[in-house]
Amino acid sequence: GVLVESDMARPTKIEGNPDHPGSLGASDAFAQASVLGLYDPDRSQVEIRDGRVGSWTEFQSELSAALAEEKGASGAGLRLLTTTITSPSLAAQIRTLLKTFPSAKWYQYESVGRDNVREGAKIAFGEYTNTVYRVERAEVILTLDSDFLTSGPGSVRYAREFARKRRVDDGEAKMNRLYAVESTPTSTGAMADHRLRLRASEIESFARALARQLGLSVAAGPDVPSSVPAEWIPALARDLKQHAGACLVVAGDQQPAIVHALVHAINQTLGNFDKTVYFTQPIEESPINQWQFIGELAADIRAGKVSTLLISGGNPAYDAPADLGFRELLPKVKFSVRLGLYEDETSALCRWHIPQAHSLESWGDARAYDGTITVIQPLIAPLYAGKSEHEFLGLLNGQTGKSPHDIVREFWQTQMTAITHFDGFWEKTLRDGVMAGTAFPPKKVSMKPGISEQATAAPPQGLEIIFRPDSTIWDGRFANNGWLQELPKPLTKLTWDSVAMLSPKTAQRLGLNSEDTIELKYLGRTILAPVWVMPGHADESVSVFLGYGRTRAGRVGTGAGFDAGWIRPYVTPWIGAGLEIRKTGKRWSLATTQTHSTMEGRDLVRVATLEEYRKNPKFAQADVEENPLSLYPAVKYEGYSWGMAVDL
Repeated sequence: GVLVESDMARPTKIEGNPDHPGSLGASDAFAQASVLGLYDPDRSQVEIRDGRVGSWTEFQSELSAALAEEKGASGAGLRLLTTTITSPSLAAQIRTLLKTFPSAKWYQYESVGRDNVREGAKIAFGEYTNTVYRVERAEVILTLDSDFLTSGPGSVRYAREFARKRRVDDGEAKMNRLYAVESTPTSTGAMADHRLRLRASEIESFARALARQLGLSVAAGPDVPSSVPAEWIPALARDLKQHAGACLVVAGDQQPAIVHALVHAINQTLGNFDKTVYFTQPIEESPINQWQFIGELAADIRAGKVSTLLISGGNPAYDAPADLGFRELLPKVKFSVRLGLYEDETSALCRWHIPQAHSLESWGDARAYDGTITVIQPLIAPLYAGKSEHEFLGLLNGQTGKSPHDIVREFWQTQMTAITHFDGFWEKTLRDGVMAGTAFPPKKVSMKPGISEQATAAPPQGLEIIFRPDSTIWDGRFANNGWLQELPKPLTKLTWDSVAMLSPKTAQRLGLNSEDTIELKYLGRTILAPVWVMPGHADESVSVFLGYGRTRAGRVGTGAGFDAGWIRPYVTPWIGAGLEIRKTGKRWSLATTQTHSTMEGRDLVRVATLEEYRKNPKFAQADVEENPLSLYPAVKYEGYSWGMAVDL
């Protein structure tokens, strides 16, 4: 939920909406930078047909002919591919389309998705559910390869609640405690009171050992790695038990589904259900296993079963698993169209490309992390005559005369039949930015027996590769945003590039230093990447980050970094073993702001433990220089002294 400032009818600044539960008045880097994306001159501005300028009228004519052909077979050759849909009104339009073409199929796909989270809930409860945390109630928190304070649904709110529990103002000297077990260093891990670095594939063994310490019946499996200190898990288990009902365990999105199921079992055993964690129905419309279904779509195209492909958003030609071959498959579809902000890698391979309206130019709606509905309101007419998703679906459903505003409003009018004065309700929703009473109620879930007793295989041997979304350009969709490219990444402070990150010990074994260029070979595919030696990274594993190596991003993003997705296979999208590294002997120049703001021996931030604060609450004010703002030595004035202020 955001509020947008407009100057002279132009959106200029974005901040959080204090009345929105997922924001509480704060925002993240992606929201802040989206205003720059609105004015990006590289956004597509015309309809493109087979690489040449087309027209909206010509597209409508060809689309009508293609849909008429599909009508005879009930849409057996029709496929709709979208990103994750959390818009109820848009989902209603899609369901209308599927009623017209009952044999058609709708796929949702994002390369950085939450399939493991959904599948973990299905293992634990037998159904997809949405997990919501109450961080403000948690005295002790354990994260397992999770950066939940800076990414994912609810992260802005969770960060605010976490920070509130760390404040020691007004003599209050009590704060929450955070344990982090992770492979790739994260901002959440950097906040931890106790942090343990562990290979991503070994997190499951750690979770099972912890569950066993907490009294769960756990199947025999791989031993806890020897790198875990003997006292770590028993001490952690004692702390969690002592705060039963006031603690929280969180698994990272990229961890396997079984780890998420184990975490649900641990939270239940600790009495955290309905206290620090609760569950609702999914916020996604028609949730599916997206990774599985993008594979099914590729198989259908390869088998000649797809004659009409409609793509709304997303960029599968760039970010789908390389071994599925989308770059070769898309041109084989008889009629294909993509609605997108840019004429990117996917649009270039489709028959038609349609420019999409920016979110600041569109009407719409979306659910927040807890189900709360926000109505999206435009601040400006489309700069480049782009079409919104509602207009695109409206065209498919024969609603060409209906505006996106009317589509969204009429949908909610049919949903809110119990409201007597809908006009007043609608106006209040637009004014507040939040639709009252739409948060999902807590849902009772039943843990399936024997979750922790399921057997598990030993972690694969060999050098491990870990795939992660980039912290500033995510899966590549923000690659052409200069603000996000220039934004220093957490911990490394790198800009404009990506790296292969590994620990000092592993780098020493391989004879590598930061900025060395290496060849990464995994399951038969090879890329070149620069090395970044990162203290705190797990040994014998390498982290690579998605989103770079774009070939059609725009003048800002094209050519920056390397494409880690080229070696990301369908079978192991997040964690794999058997990575091979070859040193090329070349150097790769990297831009980092790590030493840009050195303080020449002065304290940039003063840090103390809670115990040190209790002893001396004013530790941060100690030994402050008398005149820290002057470049000149102090002068002792016996009489009058003078100063000068320049009003700029």
